[in-house]
Amino acid sequence: MIFTGFAMEGVALYFQYVLDYGPCVLCIHVRIWVMAFILLGIAGLLSRKSRFFSILTSLLTVAAAIGLSERSWMTFAIERNLIEGSCTMGAGLPDWFALDRWFPSIFEPWELCGWTPELLFGITMAEGLLLTSALAVLITLFTTVILIRKA
Repeated sequence: MIFTGFAMEGVALYFQYVLDYGPCVLCIHVRIWVMAFILLGIAGLLSRKSRFFSILTSLLTVAAAIGLSERSWMTFAIERNLIEGSCTMGAGLPDWFALDRWFPSIFEPWELCGWTPELLFGITMAEGLLLTSALAVLITLFTTVILIRKA
């Protein structure tokens, strides 16, 4: 989970700084959810000996997967004109969580929403995110159920 999160953040930053595809506000929200996965993965490693904290971390990971899925769906739906919508240039984060001001090189939106670049084989970033987030929900739900049912 930690490795996948870092890989996803790395791909996003590669597209931003090497290929010059600036992130939109939804992309920034996706990055925040991916960062949550990384932090929860670290928390899971640190709490693996405590059943209570392992279950809590696992449940929070399911919530992060659902949050990632919602933002991925919005990105895909706007790209495909499935919903009426756009986004502003502001990240929309509260002052107590102003990642866009604290770490602008990672969390500052550069573009308006509407399209995402192609990753590989004609698959856009929005399509890739939608597939990845759906898998994340399924995997985290499955592993959480196993953890809870484990005697």
